[in-house]
Amino acid sequence: MQGATSDQASLEALIIDICQVPSPTFAEQKRAVLVKNLFEQAGLRAELDDVGNVLATVPGGIGPRILLAAHLDTVFPIETDVSVKRLEGRWSAPGLGDNSASLAVLSYYLQQLPEKRPRLTVAATVGEEGVGDLYGMRELMRSQKLSTDLVIAVDGHLGTIVDQSVGSKRFSVTVQAKGGHSWGDYPSPSATHALGDMLHAISRISVPREPRSSLNIGQISGGTSINAIAQEAKFNLDLRSLDEDVLGGLEREAKNRILKVSRQHEVSADIEQIGDRPAGKGPNDVLVQSAKDVLQELDIFPRTAASSTDANIPMALGIPAIAFGVYHGGDAHRLSEWLEPASLVKGYKALTLLLQKLADQ
Repeated sequence: MQGATSDQASLEALIIDICQVPSPTFAEQKRAVLVKNLFEQAGLRAELDDVGNVLATVPGGIGPRILLAAHLDTVFPIETDVSVKRLEGRWSAPGLGDNSASLAVLSYYLQQLPEKRPRLTVAATVGEEGVGDLYGMRELMRSQKLSTDLVIAVDGHLGTIVDQSVGSKRFSVTVQAKGGHSWGDYPSPSATHALGDMLHAISRISVPREPRSSLNIGQISGGTSINAIAQEAKFNLDLRSLDEDVLGGLEREAKNRILKVSRQHEVSADIEQIGDRPAGKGPNDVLVQSAKDVLQELDIFPRTAASSTDANIPMALGIPAIAFGVYHGGDAHRLSEWLEPASLVKGYKALTLLLQKLADQ
């Protein structure tokens, strides 16, 4: 292992190179090529699979076969300025932490590749964010399930261990109506009027606090003019829960309310599912405890949390899995996203120690 100063400089160079390649969900190709090259520079034979994941098998190792993955995509449009602004002790750029930091730490680990390590398959995944719906990890689990004992998604803040998956059901709802002129055809059915009542009805759904659940209408659009009765309007609905049964109940209630309003307004409502992330928790107690032990060895307070990450998919399949954070920072999914570059060395050390510990299991 190099000295701390050399580690720091190398990690900083990697995160800048990675972050400054835009990588929106469904447009990760350029960053995938960059990361593939980084894997190859570390001496691995890397490939792009059928959906665009970067995949490589690390020779050697002992103990369990671990799939070690970090996602390529960000939530920001392709035209977003992703230049890294470097201030003393704090850097900022959209996507700098989520997930450029994890890709940098993973790539650097492969460059240094300690002698003691588990048997590793490494991946940089597509489609983790938004309506990507974890399709990169889904493909990896389809192809790697029988040869994978554990999964670690490198993602999140240093000290956080995601040991439980937040499930979600996501829908795009399109409302269509006869519409017409706002004076001459009034009161012809209006898509926007119906949409407004649908939103009101959905917002009145009783969402349980335990198990923790949520409901969000994040996007709405519709209509053509201030003096036209709208023929079409749309909204997106995001339902989440830690419990699959609760999530199913929220889905049924939301759909019933949408269809009831559509009948009242004499409009049609097309409900298209655009996301389905499983909730639950795999048999990961030993893996979680190993992660806690490593963080405590480095004087980092460990915290378990529920979240929606690439680890959702293996958890749902009964494979021990966690998401493991490797940086200190904040404002994820905001243009003001930032991190402390010095924390990358700690994150790299934490990941290295965790993999060494797992090699003995």
